[in-house]
Amino acid sequence: MPQAHIALTMPRLGLYGGAEGFGWRLAEALAGQGHAVDFLCARAEGAPPAGVRVVELGRPPLGRALKNLWFARAVERRLAQSSYDLVFGMGRTWNQDILRVGGGPQSIFNRLTEAAYGEGLARVFKRLRRALSPSAAVIGWMEARQFDRPAEPSQHGAQRSPQRIVCVSDLVRDWLLEAHPALDPARVSVIYNRPDLARFAPLPPQRRQQLRAAQGLADQDILVCTAGTNFALKGVGTLIRALALLPPRFHLAVAGGRGPERWLALARELGVEGRVRFAGKVEDMPGFYGAADVFALPSYYDACSNAVLEALACGLPAVSSARNGSAVFVPRRHVLEDPGDHQTLAALLQSAADEARDASRPAFTWPDDRPCGLQPYLDLVREVLAEKEAMP
Repeated sequence: MPQAHIALTMPRLGLYGGAEGFGWRLAEALAGQGHAVDFLCARAEGAPPAGVRVVELGRPPLGRALKNLWFARAVERRLAQSSYDLVFGMGRTWNQDILRVGGGPQSIFNRLTEAAYGEGLARVFKRLRRALSPSAAVIGWMEARQFDRPAEPSQHGAQRSPQRIVCVSDLVRDWLLEAHPALDPARVSVIYNRPDLARFAPLPPQRRQQLRAAQGLADQDILVCTAGTNFALKGVGTLIRALALLPPRFHLAVAGGRGPERWLALARELGVEGRVRFAGKVEDMPGFYGAADVFALPSYYDACSNAVLEALACGLPAVSSARNGSAVFVPRRHVLEDPGDHQTLAALLQSAADEARDASRPAFTWPDDRPCGLQPYLDLVREVLAEKEAMP
């Protein structure tokens, strides 16, 4: 492939975070193929991949939506000043050739997540805050500009080929086409995430026993684990309520997030505080999964949870809500339709735990019937470059 000058755009360059880690690996792979890669970001955390030039555009200390808007405008200005063969966007930016969509439309997110914030006045108040939020209005306008208008001419006046959109799950693609019916479905494809299978794999039995002993777990104990930042949206409340319906040998470990006080209070109210552990930021996630018996994510909204994929690769049976894009990798019998239904969740956890202790259970093998991982993106970059080269 001839060397191309490629711009990747994303607010943050770094390895912490699923989207950020993807951006870092994509930049590394493209540079490894001999392309000249510029990474346009607001800030970089740590060293970039070899061969990648970081272009830090900065970002003023504004609110989240205004930061996004400022960064999109900064990218727009930079692209107008430069001549790139291909632009790959990974955020709320415009005028890219390929756009990776890692989350669903704001309107659908708002609708599906209302129930995570309680009932009655609490839900009404959340709805009003969102409706009256200037930040939500800015994000909505940026999204409409991204998906509801024709492609912009390039900086040299020639018409660009239509933007190619890649969603991280079929669920996100469905949401996107529902919210933006003017989009051409032929331009919207799906490539799923794929964990590093060299890192995320079942642990040797001795190592697993060591990790469990360090947490005071007996052989007969069942450890359910989950991971995420926003505990409300990830369904931690549903998990704690389900735990209260299960025998005392069931325990819950939660990785990530901030401020677990509300959830500890719920566990205390239900009499299971001693069976719940909030681990905070966990560096050794393979070890976190490896000590557990079941992974659970009754999320109210998840584009494509990497944690589910990592847990499956580590050999755990996973229970997921139907509102998670990566639930397609989970057996249908382990999918929770209503993320607030703690009674059904308790039954699913019991069933998954029984399967986890079944020595005849087949090992998880990565399916090959869906585009996954980095290679399909590299193939798409090659395809779009060839299309642009052939344009008059």
